[in-house]
Amino acid sequence: MTFKSKEFDTTLRLYAVVRSDLDMPPGKLAAQAGHAFLESFMKADVCVRSAYRDKGLGTKITLQVSNLTDLLHLHQTCIIYNVPCKLIKDYGHVMLPHFDGTPVYTALGIGPILKSDKISIFTSILRKV
Repeated sequence: MTFKSKEFDTTLRLYAVVRSDLDMPPGKLAAQAGHAFLESFMKADVCVRSAYRDKGLGTKITLQVSNLTDLLHLHQTCIIYNVPCKLIKDYGHVMLPHFDGTPVYTALGIGPILKSDKISIFTSILRKV
């Protein structure tokens, strides 16, 4: 049996997954993605955070899911596979029709994780923004 050697990608990635059904304007979407990146980063192990921040190994990727159901499914999948993540809920902002002041789940932060580390589990429901 022969195995081809693949170059191992050691770049740590943070993912922000936003809901496309909320039709957020670019500024709102960027803010929600920012919350997702930061909160997920803060939940990660201190050694992973250090590698991401101090060694210049990090990158950020924003993706989207179609709706709340997909976002919650992705969140549960992260939890099952012990992937650092944080579900983001927007509070009190009014931007009709989707933001009427009541809490709304807008995004999910994932990582930092290696590209090869479990991300293939999620790719079936994700799209690049």
